[in-house]
Parts: sequence; C-alpha cells; structure tokens
Amino acid sequence: MDRDILSRLNSMREARRAAVLVTDLGSGEQQLLAEGEPVEAGLAAALSSAFQSGKSAKLDMEGRSLFLNVHLPPVRIVVIGAVRIADALAPMAALCGFDLSIIEPREGFAQPGRFEEGRLVVGSPTDRLAVDPYTAVVAVAHLPELDDAAIAAGLRGGSFYVGALGSRRNHSARLERLRAKGFGEVELARIHAPIGLDIGASNPAEIAVAILAEIIQSLRRRPLDPAEGI
Repeated sequence: MDRDILSRLNSMREARRAAVLVTDLGSGEQQLLAEGEPVEAGLAAALSSAFQSGKSAKLDMEGRSLFLNVHLPPVRIVVIGAVRIADALAPMAALCGFDLSIIEPREGFAQPGRFEEGRLVVGSPTDRLAVDPYTAVVAVAHLPELDDAAIAAGLRGGSFYVGALGSRRNHSARLERLRAKGFGEVELARIHAPIGLDIGASNPAEIAVAILAEIIQSLRRRPLDPAEGI
C-alpha cells in the first residue's frame, strides 16, 4: 500500500471515519474513498452497499476487476441508564461485536458489579457522552433530564440511531421539550420512540432484543446517496 494512502487511512481510523480502499486487481492502482465523498457513477452503488454492509468484496466494472476493502469504525452503543434493559442488552451487543457502554449518574443504579469492567461510566450524559455517525444512543433512564440530554447530543452529533424509552404520550411531551430547545421536525423524526422494533416485547430482555434489532436495521439500512457521494 502506498505510504500516503496508509497515512490517510490511519488518520481516518483515528477520526472514526469510514473508508473503502479500492484496488484495481489488474494494474495494482489504489484509491482511498471516504464515506461522503463524491465518486464515479459506476462505483457509487457498490460503495453504498459496502459502507452499509461493512463487507469487502470483488467488483467487475467496465472490464476492470476491483477489490473493495471496507474499513468501518467500530460501532458503539451508548446506553443512558443502568436499568434492567441495559443488563440484558450488554451481553447481546457484545455477541454482535458492538462496543457498549452505560452512562449512569444515579448512585442507586451505578453499581459496578452488575457489568463487565469498563462498561459503566458514572456521570451525566451532558458531561460523558461523545457521539459520531457510528454511535447509537439508547435513552432508557426514563428520567427526562437524562434522556433528553442524551437524545439532544445524539441528534447534534449525527448518531445513526437515537432511541428513547417511553409511551407515545411521554414521547409527545418529550418532543415538545426538544422543540423548545430548537430542534426541528426533520431532526425529531429521527428519534425511534417507542424504542425498539414492534415485536410485542413484554419484559426487559425482550425489549433489549427489540432495541438491538432496530439498531442493526438502522445501521445496515442507513441512507447513503450514491448520486451525491456515499
């Protein structure tokens, strides 16, 4: 790999930016394409699929054989609230290869022995939550001042998934609070609430399954516009 390409790839990894290294198997020529950059029309659809799936693949295009080597940032799930849903969600997320952490400022809930070492972050979402397009925000504290702060951070930070626990009535009140903070309807429409796919979940473990399934669906089906860049 060209030294300049390797240097740029390493910089993108540190910045948690997604990229695809395109190698012409005939000539050996390589180019590194970041998510969001404009690309030639014939390559756009394949790149869009690669960024969504995270799978590297060979592509035959216009008499050339190309290999698309996908480099995606590790997906992070940040759960707000060390509640029973978080207990169930943590091992499920690990099985899927996702890095999950839990933010909890309440002393009664912040019991380190409940989770693997390093998963629990004691503090406020306002102070401890860092998000980017490869971060999912799961607000299940069921306390407006905690959940609202996390949702706002997720929307502003471009998280691919922002979900919130609560009934439709509670969510309606939540939307009014967020509108008062300046969020518009397009931004608010990105919130998944009630959280999780509608599978009829009735206990914390089942709700965790529904949440994780919705996160995976959102990750793999997130919109990427091949006409304007991937």
